Amino acid sequence: MHRERFVQIIITFLVLKECYSINLRNNVGSAVLNSPDSELNFSQLAWKYGYDSEQHYVTTEDGYILTTFRMKARKCGDKTPPLLLMHGLLMSSDTFLDAGPGVGLAYLLADACYDVWVGNVRGNYHSRAHVTLNPDIDAKFWNFSYDQMGYYDVPATVDYVLEQTGERNLRYIGYSQGAGSAFIMCSERPGYCDKLRVFITLAPSTRHKYTKSQLARSLVINFRKYERVLTKARVYEVLGKPESVPDYVAMFCRLNMGPGSICRSALTLLDSSHPRSVTLSTVSTLFGHLTAGTSIHNLAHYGQDMVSDDFHKFDYGADNLNVYGTKYPPKYKLRATTAPVFIIYGGNDGLVGVKDVEWLVSQLPNVIETWLVPDPKWNHVDFMYSQHIPTLIFPKIQQYLMRYN
Repeated sequence: MHRERFVQIIITFLVLKECYSINLRNNVGSAVLNSPDSELNFSQLAWKYGYDSEQHYVTTEDGYILTTFRMKARKCGDKTPPLLLMHGLLMSSDTFLDAGPGVGLAYLLADACYDVWVGNVRGNYHSRAHVTLNPDIDAKFWNFSYDQMGYYDVPATVDYVLEQTGERNLRYIGYSQGAGSAFIMCSERPGYCDKLRVFITLAPSTRHKYTKSQLARSLVINFRKYERVLTKARVYEVLGKPESVPDYVAMFCRLNMGPGSICRSALTLLDSSHPRSVTLSTVSTLFGHLTAGTSIHNLAHYGQDMVSDDFHKFDYGADNLNVYGTKYPPKYKLRATTAPVFIIYGGNDGLVGVKDVEWLVSQLPNVIETWLVPDPKWNHVDFMYSQHIPTLIFPKIQQYLMRYN
């Protein structure tokens, strides 16, 4: 049944393609205010709904150029505390706005008068640039996983925000991969955890031994299995955003608005089901921004997490001796996470299992509180897209932020 649904999606895209092209030609001059949210990037969405937004560029030590957005509510004063949001796998900064004003986490934090900075890691469509490498022709550009995101991207973004704001530390909220990469920063970059005044994790991604989603497990395990075959075939990037396909997807989702929406069903294939938690308007918006792209190597690293009892660097097999000087890949030093940590997780999360969260808590030295969302159906995508974010999880986030304000 699921396979038939995807076939139906592909056929529908082909049918809608020419219709969309005609519509695009007839509306080339449309203003941002009249554009569907799925066609707008972070700054455009912020300005559309009355927020100030800036676009900044952060260059990492190894030459990647990352786009970082800054967002503030116009009702707030100039001097407000800085806060950094970091997205999950195959997502981007846009994710934090997809649920719309009054619901999306970036909107809510800006309304609370935080100076909201939203990062993008290497390889997504906002950070597909390098000082010397061309992502379209240089395989070396794509030789990264979340290990490099934690070692280079998060520290560079933290330093940039602190430099721009003149602060000594900031508040950090990491969702899924965005949390895992910050744990890596604390493990591998001494002193950086001291720059996090508080570290709030939403469905933190580390090891994935108990991931329930069979589709997600199968996908990343196969990327791990066939990484060498794919790279020999010169396939390095995966699930990036082609120039036109996401627009077709978003248009289709806007047209297919029934309760049994295929687009909504597609979310539940990768995650657990939570009926009607994500509104159909949010579904149509988010599919204009998903997927944001990453490397084959990154997904292969996730494939190793699915079968591991620990959270460690990429396993190169026989090459570990050359890369690390040890037979086995080094474990990340989770006990180096000295910042105060708050963990929020869902009991119905198909991607970050409850047992993996409990394991993570046992490895950390400074967990102030773990909080299970009091909705038994709360899953992984709910943290970014649910219409219940303002009532279910934002008050808890606010409580944690105020404790360290």
